[in-house]
Amino acid sequence: MGDLLGVAVLGAGHMGADHIRRLQHVVSGARVAAVADPDAARAEEEAAGLDGASVHTDAVAALDAPGVQAVLIASPGPAHEEALLAAFARGLPVLCEKPMAPDSTGALRVMEAEARLGRRLAQIGFMRRYDSEYRRLKALLDGGTLGRPLMLHCTHRNVSSPPDFTSAMLVNSSVSHEIDAARWLLGQELTAVTVLRPASSPSAPKGLVDPQFVLFETEQGALVDVEVFVNCGFGYQVRCEAVCEAGSARIGDEHTMVVTAHGSAREEVAQDYLVRFADAYDREVQAWVDATRRGTVTGPGVWDGYAASVIAEAGVRALESGRRAVVELAPRPDLYA
Repeated sequence: MGDLLGVAVLGAGHMGADHIRRLQHVVSGARVAAVADPDAARAEEEAAGLDGASVHTDAVAALDAPGVQAVLIASPGPAHEEALLAAFARGLPVLCEKPMAPDSTGALRVMEAEARLGRRLAQIGFMRRYDSEYRRLKALLDGGTLGRPLMLHCTHRNVSSPPDFTSAMLVNSSVSHEIDAARWLLGQELTAVTVLRPASSPSAPKGLVDPQFVLFETEQGALVDVEVFVNCGFGYQVRCEAVCEAGSARIGDEHTMVVTAHGSAREEVAQDYLVRFADAYDREVQAWVDATRRGTVTGPGVWDGYAASVIAEAGVRALESGRRAVVELAPRPDLYA
């Protein structure tokens, strides 16, 4: 057990519980050394059966627990900044679920704090970069055989939204994944955003603007559109099509089991992100564990978390104003050049 990377998992809810399972039973080279959650009973439940794992209601206290060498933050967004800054102060490597911070001001503080250290400590949980289909699309675009990318057409659908989901969260929570994926796939920053509001679906809770059509502009003249529909009712669907000068490529078409019987065929549709992106989460956490044990940091970093936050805020301004909003990023520190 001493050779395994000891990880403190902050947050024992839906996402945190899945990461605890992953660290203990799926990835190699790591173990859960501490579990923290304000709900003591939930933390105890998730830590049950984990040899040597301590339980905490205070996230920062968990960082000082015996055997903790790294941190996985899966708590709600408002708790991320404090946890990240505490990990930085202790020199602990971090994998932080998105959003890195709930607003761009907090994200900037996190970025400045890491930049002052002069070395990267944090990887941000944009797991689509580890999905096999997204990686194939990235390799194809980087290879240049289809020419310059002109447009990305994206779809992001959920079965239903949580009770506290707001119209702004369609952009700053759901579409934040497309924001990072577009920046990564194209190798470009997003410079402006417009949000169109079609008539809301009858299945959307009262007052929720759902679906939305989000249009991003990039620094090299490409366009990225996202249909986001978080109460579609039938399944979880994520698709992306790149339209380039000499061809196009599409990912996200379901390749699941098809059952044919009684004169008809039925295809399974994933019901949530933990099913659709299970392999991506596994690869993401394994890559983080491997890099941490080598003393390095790879994958999307604090600059990516900051940029996503600023772009999402521009998207919310566009939603609320009905006008195109310009994205204004702070100068990129040398650490992220």
